[in-house]
Amino acid sequence: MANNPKQQTAVFLLRKFATSVVTLVGLTAFVFFMVKLIPGDEARVAAGENATPEQVEAIRKSLGFDQPLPVQFVTFIGRLLHGDLGTSISTHMSVAQGIQQVLPQTIELVVLAVIIVITVVTPLATLAALHRDGRTDYTIKILVVISAGLPTFWLALLLQYGLGTKAEIFPISGRLSRGISVPNRTGSVVLDSLLAGNPMAAWDGFQHLILPAIVLALPFGAQLFRMLRAELVQVLAREHLTVARAKGIPQRQLVTQHVLPNSIGPSITLVGIQFGAMVGAAVLVESVFGLVGIGSYLTNAVAQKDTFAVLGGVLVIGVLVVASNFVVDVLQLIRDPRLRAGQLG
Repeated sequence: MANNPKQQTAVFLLRKFATSVVTLVGLTAFVFFMVKLIPGDEARVAAGENATPEQVEAIRKSLGFDQPLPVQFVTFIGRLLHGDLGTSISTHMSVAQGIQQVLPQTIELVVLAVIIVITVVTPLATLAALHRDGRTDYTIKILVVISAGLPTFWLALLLQYGLGTKAEIFPISGRLSRGISVPNRTGSVVLDSLLAGNPMAAWDGFQHLILPAIVLALPFGAQLFRMLRAELVQVLAREHLTVARAKGIPQRQLVTQHVLPNSIGPSITLVGIQFGAMVGAAVLVESVFGLVGIGSYLTNAVAQKDTFAVLGGVLVIGVLVVASNFVVDVLQLIRDPRLRAGQLG
C-alpha cells in the first residue's frame, strides 16, 4: 500500500465502497429468490381477479415472469443499473414513485427515535458509569433490560391505552388530527407544516410521532446504553482522570470535556448502524400506529407478492443501512487520527 496518507485514504474508501456494492447485490439476490418462494401468482395479481387465463399468460410474458429465475434476476439488475426499480404489479405505479411518497414519513419517525435514544441514553449511561456497581447503576441497568425485553406490539398497545386513550396526552394513530391538513411538499408532516407557515400543524404532527418514536427507540436504546456505559467506565478508570479528580477539578467539567468526548467513538458507529436498522424495524410500529411509511409499503407488497415493490423497498432500506455505515466510518476516520492510522496502516 502507498505511504501517501491521501492515497491510503482513497484506497480505504474505495474498498469500503466496493464492499457496500457487493453487500447490496447479495441482499438483492437473497430477497429476489425469497420473494419467488412466497406462494401466489404474480401475473394473476398484475392482471386482476377477473382476467382470463390468456390475459394472465400475456401479462406473465410481458413482465418476463415466464423466464428462468436467473434470467429474471439479471434483467432486474440491468434495469436497476439504469435507475429503474420497475413497476408495482399491484398498484401499477412506479416503485420509485411509490417509495418516494412513503419514505419521508419513515425517515421523520426514525430521526425522532434516534434523538430520543441519544438524549435519554447519554445521561443514563453517564450516571450509571459514575456510580459503577452501586445502587444507581444496578437500578438503571434493570430498567434498561426490562425496556429492551418488552414486546414491541404489546408496548405500543400499552402506550396507546395509557398515554392516549386514558390520559389523553398523545394521539394514538395517524399523522395529523382531524380537520388539519398541510400541502405535501417533502412528505414530512412536521417539515411541510413549517414550510407552510403553520406551527400549530407542526406541533400536532410532532405529537402524533412521539408514541411510535418511543416504541421504536426503546430496544435500540438498550444497545446504545450497554456500549456507552462500558466505554465510559473504561475512560473513567484512566490514571490522568484520577489525578484530575485529586486536583479538585469539578466532576461535571471532567465528564463534559474529557470523559464523554473520549467515549462516544464506538457509540457514534452504533447509532449510524441503528439508523438504518430502525428504518427496517419501523414495519410493525407503523402498522400499529396507522402510519403510512416504508414499513406499511413493504407489508402490502409482500402480501401481494409484488416482487418489484418488495425488492425496491428492501433495496432502499439496504442502501440506507450501508450508506449510514459508510458515512459513520468516514466521520470516525476524520475525527480520530489514531483510528485513521490503524484503519489505513
